[in-house]
Amino acid sequence: MLLTAAFAVDPIRDAVSLGAVTEARLEHSVGYLAIAPISAILDTLTLLGARQHIAVVLSLMVLYIAIRTWRIRRQPNPEQAPKTRRTRVASEATHGAIFLLVVVLSYAAALVLPRPMASLALEASDVLLAVDFHSHTRYSHDGRPGWDPADVRAWHRAAGFDAAYISDHRTVHGAELGIADNPAEAGQGTMLLQSLEAGWRSEHVNILGANRFYKGLTSADLRDVDEQALALASLIRNHEPIVIETLPANLNNVVAARGPGTAGARAIEVVDGSPRGLDQTRIMRSRIVHLADSLHLAMVAGSDNHGWGKTAPGWTLLIIPGWRGMRTDSLESAIESALRLGHDATRVVERRVAGELNGSNVFGVALTLPLVTWGMLTTLSVDERIMWVIWVWAVVLTASLTTAWRRRHRLRRVV
Repeated sequence: MLLTAAFAVDPIRDAVSLGAVTEARLEHSVGYLAIAPISAILDTLTLLGARQHIAVVLSLMVLYIAIRTWRIRRQPNPEQAPKTRRTRVASEATHGAIFLLVVVLSYAAALVLPRPMASLALEASDVLLAVDFHSHTRYSHDGRPGWDPADVRAWHRAAGFDAAYISDHRTVHGAELGIADNPAEAGQGTMLLQSLEAGWRSEHVNILGANRFYKGLTSADLRDVDEQALALASLIRNHEPIVIETLPANLNNVVAARGPGTAGARAIEVVDGSPRGLDQTRIMRSRIVHLADSLHLAMVAGSDNHGWGKTAPGWTLLIIPGWRGMRTDSLESAIESALRLGHDATRVVERRVAGELNGSNVFGVALTLPLVTWGMLTTLSVDERIMWVIWVWAVVLTASLTTAWRRRHRLRRVV
């Protein structure tokens, strides 16, 4: 704790410039701090990319085998007693099963355990708001069973979002249910807005307001974009449908709008919360930023949350004067107008916990476990560090008392 405190950094940063974010901070509730080590570890697991997950599990397995091998070698003459050897094999099998169970339970806890969330807190303002442009409900074929719009709203409210788009696959039913229960005015709670995730030239895109303000932009089954319909709808200047390129994706296939009155993507994710999306946005960050700059695309963040986990990977900050007090349709229209401004319309804030830990080379991936651990510890706040110390001492004290009790119990048996 003392060593990493000397290298402490802010847990959030600008996802494009990698610099500090002065207008926002990450807040932790009393409940989050009460279980600070658990909160930090589960947050970190949730923020790992796909390659990082593989590297962490393999590293833990290698570390476990090394420790068990060292312990066996410390024991005298392990080959002399066949019965002892059989007992040792059974013991190692038991220890191995417990290790695997701990790993599985840790991941299960990160995915489904109800727990407090870290929340983005913005400076009190009627101008700046935080938006998530990519989330799902149970009405998506890949959504978590029972994950209703009310759960989506609660998740985003706990993470500090002022508005969130439900972009289910092949349906807008979940989004419509969410909109029906929206607060009367923006600023009174998290507003849910409508989007649709559809296929376009072998890629996935989110279309804001699809099937609400813009009818017939997709095939009848809402699966794929109808290019002719999209082109016709885009002819009306300053009312073009907002298409967002989602990740992971083949960046060579991005079809960008070429200005007012043209069809195409007007925004791209620079943060995507899926494991594969986190991989690509970290490894190819500079290319995504260059692509957005050259094609005049707004950059956004999408949690891509399907009902699993309690950690937001990023937030999109938008400047919309007077957004507080707007009703659902007015807020959605204002957000779309802001995105049409292009590259400078947004600011994306991301969690730093595992931001640059997934190197694009083999060496970087091999060191994922120590790098992730270091990165997690350097982002702890003062309050979190205090709770970590308390937890560590509690564990040490419990272990010491348990060991003393066992020794005393053995002495009594001998006597």
